[in-house]
Amino acid sequence: MNGSRRRPAMFFTAGRSLRLLAQATASLGLLVALSAEAGASSTVALATYEGVINPVAAEYVHDAIAFAQAQSASALILRLDTPGGLDTSMRVIIKDFTGSPIPIIVYVAPSGGRAASAGVFITMAAHIAAMAPGTNIGAAHPVAMGGGEMDKTMKEKVENDSVAYIKSIAEQRGRNVSWAEEAVRKSVSVTEKEAVKLKIVDLIADDVPTLLKAVDGRSVNLGRGAVVLRTKDAAVVEFPMGWRLEMLKALSDPNIAYLLMTIGTIGLLAELYNPGAILPGIVGAISLILAFYSFQSLPVNYAGVLLILLGIVFFILEATVTSFGLLAIGGVISMILGSLMLMKAEAPFLQISWAVILPVVGMAALFTIFIVGMGVRAMRRQPLTGREGMIGLIGVAKTALDPKGQLTIHGELWEAISEQPLKPGDQAEVTRVEGLKLYVKPVSPKKEA
Repeated sequence: MNGSRRRPAMFFTAGRSLRLLAQATASLGLLVALSAEAGASSTVALATYEGVINPVAAEYVHDAIAFAQAQSASALILRLDTPGGLDTSMRVIIKDFTGSPIPIIVYVAPSGGRAASAGVFITMAAHIAAMAPGTNIGAAHPVAMGGGEMDKTMKEKVENDSVAYIKSIAEQRGRNVSWAEEAVRKSVSVTEKEAVKLKIVDLIADDVPTLLKAVDGRSVNLGRGAVVLRTKDAAVVEFPMGWRLEMLKALSDPNIAYLLMTIGTIGLLAELYNPGAILPGIVGAISLILAFYSFQSLPVNYAGVLLILLGIVFFILEATVTSFGLLAIGGVISMILGSLMLMKAEAPFLQISWAVILPVVGMAALFTIFIVGMGVRAMRRQPLTGREGMIGLIGVAKTALDPKGQLTIHGELWEAISEQPLKPGDQAEVTRVEGLKLYVKPVSPKKEA
């Protein structure tokens, strides 16, 4: 009796244990799934750009967003340090930000860096904006990129367009709209602490790890809805620019473009004055092609190009004619004026540095005069071989020349015709050559054969 009563209790206990075990297994499976999901999203992509905003910057940012997507990154950090740049490239970058399926964090860094001009628009367009200590943001007033001063009407149009654009960005991201307008109209600039206080950016971070901890748990509104960032312990995967974009970025520097144009012009002229040298022609042609590529992304004033070419022409003439230095002085003045006029832009980062202009002008003057001078002297030098090389040589009469006979020059026996009779052993100078026959005239016996 007692045994039969205990069995139901035993079955009940066993069944309860099985249910608890099943619940525990399910909970463990859920935790594993959540851990796997958290691990899958614990990656953050990092792109770094320093320099002028141009087509290279736009392409790099576009590729960085695609890279972050391919890595299934939870966010993309763009570490930015820029003095500004082209309006068209800036708008392309902001369009990529707006359409990005992942959060974009713009981090103005390192210390001493800035987000000026176009950089202000890009920073404010990010889902989260951060700055490193010792950085600044502002001075977003548009400048003339086409050369010269804009007239009043055009200036107002460009300024109003920029104001409307930055206000729409600030409103969309919940940032300080009034300051954004002042940054364009009055070129105001603030430090990182003032930027946080004025709600221009979201936070200050000493470095990337600190930034990741600070933004962890923040909600970001994307096109598909709100996304909560989980970046505290995220692995950072850097996206390098690559050699191709690095090269194109270097070529977009006005100083590099100016240097390439000067080297290209001198190289081609050196090849023309010294045919067969080959190397100057190859270097010159490649340099000019690269310079023309650079000019496509720069506001070039072609009057400056012509003045630089005119200066090089003056250097060439200085090597060929006697001007007592006047052509060389004119060449230096022409090249300096052309260098100053070459870039049609008020922005300092689009101007050619004096530290580049003066050495390039000096080296261009010396090199051109030296190379062209060598070519001119070579063309004027008396030939040393062939028929022309025989003229002026001194020979010894082998037989009597009256007027025909034989003449020995450098151990070779020649048929010769003399203007005056010569006896064997007399010396004679070659005056002209016709075929294998020499025409000679007697010389003083003091001259050496």
